[in-house]
Amino acid sequence: GVLQLVAEKAGWGKPLPEGRGRGIAVHESFNSFVAQVIEASVSKEGKVTVHRVVGACDCGPAVNPDSIKAQMEGAAVYGLTAALYGEITFKNGLAEQANFLDYPILRYAEAPVIEVHLVESRDPPGGAGEPGVPPVAPAIANAVAKLTGKRLRQTPMTPERVKRVLA
Repeated sequence: GVLQLVAEKAGWGKPLPEGRGRGIAVHESFNSFVAQVIEASVSKEGKVTVHRVVGACDCGPAVNPDSIKAQMEGAAVYGLTAALYGEITFKNGLAEQANFLDYPILRYAEAPVIEVHLVESRDPPGGAGEPGVPPVAPAIANAVAKLTGKRLRQTPMTPERVKRVLA
């Protein structure tokens, strides 16, 4: 159900603006099913930009739909941060990142349009926060693969790594 809903809402199969690719991924955990479609582009410098995230969630009965949507939106932002920036480096046995000053996160100005759609369900209740994170990176990788013909297989998807893959 989530796959059909997200594909419909994202306009799967319809043309995108020049230079953009669309990728999809599905995930199941916490008794919930999530699918996400991501529209992305890649600059000549290797920077991946995510323009749109369309998600669908089936976590059982939606007692508070706005809360579920907020959880899914936050999961998308968290997943984007992990996919694009999430790296801890070590020097002399210590983590070099100590706080948000030296650990990059997705900034407001970088945030894409995020849409969340809920599948009407009578299944037992499931989770609505964590299940939205895992499909983000694969959906980005699938969008980049569709656009470039090259597959990103490592996160974070830094410009340096992306340029190496696309070379």
